[in-house]
Amino acid sequence: MEYLRSFGPGIVIVLTWLGAGDIVDMGVAGSNYGYSLMWVLVVAVFMRFVFVSLIARYQLCNQHGEGVLDGLARLHPWYAPALFVGAILMGHVYESYMTVGVGEACRNLFRAGETWQWALVCNGVALVLIFRPSYERLEWAFKVFLALLSISFVGCAVWVGFNPMGVLQGLTRIEMPGQVGKFNPLLVSVAMIGAIGGSLMNLVYPYFLEAKGWRGPQYRRVQFYDFLLAVTVMMLLNLAIWTLGAELLFPDKQIKALDDLPRLLSSVLGEGGRWLFYLGIFSAIYTSILGHAAGLAYLGSHAWLRWQAGQGPITADYRQHALYRWIVVWCLASPLVWTIPGMPDFVTLTLVANSGQVVLLPVLAGGLWWITASARHIGLEHRNRWWENVVMALLFALAIYGAVNSILSIAQLVKAA
Repeated sequence: MEYLRSFGPGIVIVLTWLGAGDIVDMGVAGSNYGYSLMWVLVVAVFMRFVFVSLIARYQLCNQHGEGVLDGLARLHPWYAPALFVGAILMGHVYESYMTVGVGEACRNLFRAGETWQWALVCNGVALVLIFRPSYERLEWAFKVFLALLSISFVGCAVWVGFNPMGVLQGLTRIEMPGQVGKFNPLLVSVAMIGAIGGSLMNLVYPYFLEAKGWRGPQYRRVQFYDFLLAVTVMMLLNLAIWTLGAELLFPDKQIKALDDLPRLLSSVLGEGGRWLFYLGIFSAIYTSILGHAAGLAYLGSHAWLRWQAGQGPITADYRQHALYRWIVVWCLASPLVWTIPGMPDFVTLTLVANSGQVVLLPVLAGGLWWITASARHIGLEHRNRWWENVVMALLFALAIYGAVNSILSIAQLVKAA
């Protein structure tokens, strides 16, 4: 019970990850391949669990008593300015498609107003919540949204009905179905796994741990159970969305707009089904808006202070630094330009944003592997075990492969256009 009462950072980070991209990606995967390829999600979630657990171990247990970003900067001083620029740039990119998504979700749910009006209201409320850092308020909001997400996505999957044997076979049978759409399923699988290592949002988790007050090796066990529970929840929610795509869209329908899946649900379940699913879409996107803005503001202000301090000690508190508030405003205000009528739609922005972090894959995966495997950085007692190094080596190789192929695919699409 003590563990359960103290849980929180894991829920905050996985709901930050579980956003608009997951709804599109899982729905598209289910519509294209049915229950096949579900095993890729299992592999991806397992590798993310190992990878982010190693990040948390460094945060809590390293011999220097420093943060993960400080360890990367110790490895090479260019990590600090690169992550500062990355936080600013990707803060706009990530929040752009999520801002459009939350505006479209509210407009479609209530069938009133315009996307930009709803986006302005939602981002304004988010600004009030996180302009000044308050982890307790953020964690409380995320737990409320988690309840809505669980009721919505799992409830819709059960309501529609699904094939339990199909899900079991999809999770356990390793196979590659025939290609559907523009991309080979092998490339889709590799990209899904490889992108884990390069997601900038992996580096945000340590800031939520610190905000919770978890500092030092004594919090390693509670962090492990907290994150395990959160990843299990994330897996179930992703599978629920995938199942809806498989049941409602496979094999002859595709997702082209955010309203496609809810529209089909309303035809099957009635207006109640549409409302139920849209509550889940809103919760998934809004937690991502909150988590990305707060987390990237932490990361950006910390990276700036580390950059200015060089290898010396940081004297200011990154959470109270004015730059934290400026980055929050930037993340929530600048993306509103994409809600103007005539701008790209939600699905297009999602695909572009997910491609935008490709360059980070090898750099982040390699650097994080180095500092968690090196006794000089994390200490002899807590460095990676042999099997963890095997997982990290595989993830690093997949990150390089996925980055190269994604760049080639984007180049081909641009050339064709």
